[in-house]
Amino acid sequence: MVKTNSTVTCETCEGEGFIYVVFCNDCKGSGVTAEETCSSCEGEGAVTALAGDVSFITDSETLQKSETKCEECAGSGEVTASSNYHATILALLPPLVAIALALITKEVYSSLFIGILLGGLLCSNFNPVGTVDYLLNDGIISAVSGTAGIFIFLVILGAIVALVNRAGGSAAFGRWAETHIKSRVGAIIATFILGVLIFIDDYFNCLTVGSVMRPVTDRHKISRAKLAYIIDATAAPICMIAPVSSWAAAVSEFTKGTGYSGIELFIRAIPYNFYSLLSLVFIIAIALMKFDYGPMKLHELNAINKGDLFTSGEDDIEDAESTEANPKGRVIDLLFPVIMLVIFSILGLLYVGGFFSGESFVNAFANTDATVGLPWGALIALIITIIYLILRKTVSFKESMACIPKGFIAMVPAILILTFATALKNLTRVLGATEYVDIVMHSAATGFANFLPAIIFIVACILSFSTGTSWGTFGILIPIVAAIFEPGSELLIIGMSACLAGAVCGDHCSPISDTTIMSSAGAQCNHLNHVSTQLPYAITVAAVSFVVYLLAAFIQNAYVLLPTGIVLIIAVLFAIKMMTKKQ
Repeated sequence: MVKTNSTVTCETCEGEGFIYVVFCNDCKGSGVTAEETCSSCEGEGAVTALAGDVSFITDSETLQKSETKCEECAGSGEVTASSNYHATILALLPPLVAIALALITKEVYSSLFIGILLGGLLCSNFNPVGTVDYLLNDGIISAVSGTAGIFIFLVILGAIVALVNRAGGSAAFGRWAETHIKSRVGAIIATFILGVLIFIDDYFNCLTVGSVMRPVTDRHKISRAKLAYIIDATAAPICMIAPVSSWAAAVSEFTKGTGYSGIELFIRAIPYNFYSLLSLVFIIAIALMKFDYGPMKLHELNAINKGDLFTSGEDDIEDAESTEANPKGRVIDLLFPVIMLVIFSILGLLYVGGFFSGESFVNAFANTDATVGLPWGALIALIITIIYLILRKTVSFKESMACIPKGFIAMVPAILILTFATALKNLTRVLGATEYVDIVMHSAATGFANFLPAIIFIVACILSFSTGTSWGTFGILIPIVAAIFEPGSELLIIGMSACLAGAVCGDHCSPISDTTIMSSAGAQCNHLNHVSTQLPYAITVAAVSFVVYLLAAFIQNAYVLLPTGIVLIIAVLFAIKMMTKKQ
C-alpha cells in the first residue's frame, strides 16, 4: 500500500513515471538506413533506455517518452518510503521492548502500546505523521479487521459461559467433580486429558478447556495461573502433534516441494517434535511430583493455604464472573452447550474449508479460516443453548439476553490485548523481521552445519516469541529449512521438527501470542500472571529440547532421542525439586 504521507520520489524514473528512450541518431529509431539494416544500432532503433534526468540529451528528435511504465513505481512517480531499519536486528526491537516492559511493570496495555508506537517510529523513520499513519492503518485498524472473527467468537463464548453459570450448570459440574475427582492431582490430570482430547484447533482448545474445568480446579484450590499453564501447554503443543488438526493442515500446505507429501512429512516429524512431546511429559511429571517452582509456587501456595486462586490482578474478573446460579441446574446444563459448541465449531471449520463442496477432510482443514469457521459454529451453538435452557426453565428469555453483554464484558481484557498484540505483530512484519531471520538462517547454514537442528530450534523460538505467531514462523522458516537440507533425508525431517517445535515454544512463551492470550481468557487469569508463571516451566522444557536437538544431528533416531529427552526432563525436575527444598 502506498501511503500518501510517507511517499518519496521514485529514484528509478525520478518521478517521471515512464521510461525515456534515446533513439539512434543515424536511423532516427527506424532501424534502417538507405533500406539497409542500420549498422549503428544493428536494427534495434533505440540504443539506450533512460529514466529520470534526460536534460543532457540535446537532440529532441532522438529522445521520446516510451509507453512503458516504470516498474518500480508502476507509473505513479512515487514509491513508499522504506524504513532505514528494514530487515535489521532493530526490526525485532518493538516486540522485545513491549515484552520486557510488560514483565517489568506488570501492566500489559501500556507496554504493548509503547511497542506499537516504537514500531511506527521505526517504520516511518521517525516521521511524526508517518508514525501515526503506520500506528493506525498498519497497526490497530489492520488488527481489528484481521481478528474481528475471533472477537466475535470470544464474545459468543463469553455469553455461553455466562448462560451456563446462570443456569447452574457450572455449579452442578463442580459438585459432580467434587465427588468423582478426589485430589488436586486428579483435577490437574483431568484438565490435561481434556486438553489432549480437544486437538482440532488451539483457539477452541484454550477457551473450551478453561470454561469446562474452572469449576473443578477452583474446588481443588488450583490457582488460575496453574490452570492457564495447563491449558496453554495442551493447546498448541497437542495441535502440533495431532495429524487431524488445523495446524497439521497448515503445515502440510507449507511443506510442498520438500520431497515428501505434506501430511507424510508432518507425521514423520511428530517423534522429533521434542518441545511439544516433552511439554506433555512435564505436566504429568510435575503433577505427580507435587511441587512447583518460580512464580508459580507463590500462586499455588496462596491457592492452597489462603484459598486465593488469583494472587493479584483478578478482582475485575471475579466481579465479571459472579452471578446468581439456578440451584436446579444439572451437569447436562454444562455438557450440552459444550457438546453443541464442539460439534458446530468443527462443522464450521469444515464448511469454511469447502468440505461440503467436495474438498477432502484434510484439504478442508488446510483451506479453512478459523476466524470465520469458529464464529459460524459458535453462533449456532449459542442459539441452540438459549433455546435449550429456556425449555429447561433454568433461565428466562430476559435472563438469557442479559448474559450476552455479561459475556462481552468478561472478554474485554482478552479482546484489547489481542488487538494490541496483533497490531504489534503487523508492524514487526512491515519492518522486515522475517527477512532478517532469513539472512541469519542462511549465514548459520554455512558455518554451523552440524548444529543446524538446534540452531533452527532457537531461531524459531526467537522469531515466534518476538512476533507472537507460530504459524507465521513455520510459514517463513519451512521453505528455508527445505532449501538447507537434502530432500528426502532424515536431517530434513529433524530440521522441520526443530522448526515446528521452536515455533510452538516461542508461541507458548510470548505474551503477545494469540494462544497465550486465549489461555488467559479461558482460565480467567490475569494475563501477565499467566506469562510470568509459565515462563520458567516453558524455558525448562525448551532447554532440554535444545540439548536433544544438539544430539539429533549425530544420532538421528527418534526412538533413542525421545526417551533421552524424557529421562533428562525428569532428572532436571528432580534436581530443581532438591534445590527448592534446600531454599
